[in-house]
This record gives sequence, C-alpha cells and structure tokens, in this order.
Amino acid sequence: RDAERIKERIGYMSQRFSLYDDLTVAENVRFYAGVYQVPRARRSERLDWVLRMAGLVEQRNRLTGTLSVGWKQRLALGCALVHEPEVLFLDEPTSGVDPVSRRSFWDLIAELAEQGVTVMVTTHVMDEVEHCHRAILIYRGRRIALGTPAELKAGIPGALYEVRVAPALPALDALAQVEGVEDAALFGTALHVRTRAAVAPGFLEEALARAGFPGARAAPAEVTLEDVFVSLIAGADRTEAGSA
Repeated sequence: RDAERIKERIGYMSQRFSLYDDLTVAENVRFYAGVYQVPRARRSERLDWVLRMAGLVEQRNRLTGTLSVGWKQRLALGCALVHEPEVLFLDEPTSGVDPVSRRSFWDLIAELAEQGVTVMVTTHVMDEVEHCHRAILIYRGRRIALGTPAELKAGIPGALYEVRVAPALPALDALAQVEGVEDAALFGTALHVRTRAAVAPGFLEEALARAGFPGARAAPAEVTLEDVFVSLIAGADRTEAGSA
C-alpha cells in the first residue's frame, strides 16, 4: 500500500524517449493518464492542462513519431505530470535537444518549481546545474559536493585564471609543472588554470614563455560549476593516488 501511495506522488521522465511513436500526442497523454490511474472524470481536464503546459495544443492530433526531439521531450514531461505528482524525477531531460529547446524546457522546469513541485534532475551539462536551487556532484558513484551553485563556486580554494595560448593541449602539460598551479583544463578555446594562491597574470605568462609557449595571455576568470567539478575530481584523483 505504501508503495502505491508513493507512486501516486512521483513522476518520472527517462533519458530515453519512452512514449509511443504510433500514437498521437493526445493518445499518449490519455494512455499515461490511465497508467497513473487519473480518475476518468478528470482525464479530459488533465489532457488539456498537459497540452497547454507543453505548448502542444496545435499538435494534439499529430503522430508522436513526427515530432522533433524538443517537442517529444515536452510531451514526455507532460505525461510524467499528468497525475499531478509532488516530486518529479528527470533523467538527462535535455539530452540531444537544441539550445533553444533546452532553454525553453528549463523555463518549464522553473515554472513547475514555482508551483511547488520538487524537481530532481540528473545532468552532465554543468551550466544546467546553475538553474537548480541545490546540487549534488557525483564522481565515480560517490558524492563529492553538496550545496547551492553559489556555495559550490565559493568553496573552490585559490584563484582562477583564463589563459589563451597556442597550442593549448601541450601547454596543459607545461602548466602542470608550474609551482603553485593546482589544476588546469580546457575551457572552450582557452584554458582555465587554478592556482594555490592569487598570482599576477604575468606569472603564468612568463612560466609558459619559459616552457616554449610565447605570447600566452592570462587574466582572472569567473568560477563556473565546470571549474568546480574539474577541481574536485582532480583533488579526488590525487587523494586516491596518494592512498594507493
């Protein structure tokens, strides 16, 4: 009985699209309303709500298999919400979705959170974590950090610099040998370098010049959650190597 009551309060959207391509949008919603045992008297009302919420009113009679990935994800979200769950689990909800659809999808998630739905999201896209109230970072199956995005970024020790140098990959190895450098990683077309303490940008530029990389340019950088994750896993790897 407890398990059934819990199911009524939970919605789940899997990473892999799991709706029926040969059903229309409306038929999929009706099907999941039945699966979640939505009272028959409320199914039409819930169908209309899902279609409006997901922006699929004009697509209600369209075969699901003909929808774009972004629209399919919206439909899957609607089906996970058809029974009005209190808690919603989303597994990589924007995987394979274009940037515009991804932003729109996160707008929907924000609206749900404002309405009181607890939303738990798994994602490998670190900038998506910025949308969350709290985050858990996991590495090799273990929790390595917990907090708000602001707390996680504030917890990174030392100072962060953006370094522009070519070629970038060999420069990473050179930076690893520089005294005071804790970790360095590719960040777009540049490098993000974390030092044990604040240094003058010229310190890194001169170190790279001595290593055979003239013309490098360094400047203080704003910490991102990707920087946080890179720093934490580097520390975890060092700890593991030291205890081996």
